Amino acid sequence: MGKLYIVPTPVGNLEDMTFRAIRILKEADLILAEDTRTSGILLKHFEIKNAMQSHHKFNEHKTVESVVNRIKAGETVALISDAGTPGISDPGFLMARECARNGIEVECLPGATAFVPALVASGLPCDRFCFEGFLPQKKGRSTRLKALADETRTIVFYESPYRLLKTLTQFAECFGPDRQASVSREISKVHEETVRGTLAELVEHFTANEPRGEIVIVVAGID
Repeated sequence: MGKLYIVPTPVGNLEDMTFRAIRILKEADLILAEDTRTSGILLKHFEIKNAMQSHHKFNEHKTVESVVNRIKAGETVALISDAGTPGISDPGFLMARECARNGIEVECLPGATAFVPALVASGLPCDRFCFEGFLPQKKGRSTRLKALADETRTIVFYESPYRLLKTLTQFAECFGPDRQASVSREISKVHEETVRGTLAELVEHFTANEPRGEIVIVVAGID
């Protein structure tokens, strides 16, 4: 029987790729990629020429069985996403679960995940935290925010730059305008930035400064 490797890839800076990740990808019989075009650039940079197959949220339910069968037949499969660690707000959970159910060894390499540097750099407590990822866009959003209003741990969210201002405004209404928070963008890239302050101050800042890039919001828990 083969094995499934879950391989983190850089969230911005290609120098964050680990030696071990490169070796595993070069040795794999098959690389599952969220977007073969995006991952193709990464693989070309590191001279990785192995077979690659598309694996994303729109097709993973259809492809997971065939991949599991290939691993059972002895192939080694490596799963990557566009950036960061697969399974963290990216495809990966379904494949890992099905492999585990079928007695296949699953190994996740340590590596890049956007929320960890954002959380640590926020200046907010990071000994206890909860990761929420992307909030629901419509159904269930207000219910989720109400449930988090009394959360005592630091809370971590992902958001797009186009929805950041709306989300911060909602946070200020739900958590209170004086709640401490930080917004990190472009983690590990040239224009990486972390802005800290109250939610009201962050709303004011991003009203005057249009946000760009991938966003991580870190909000202090209630006192």
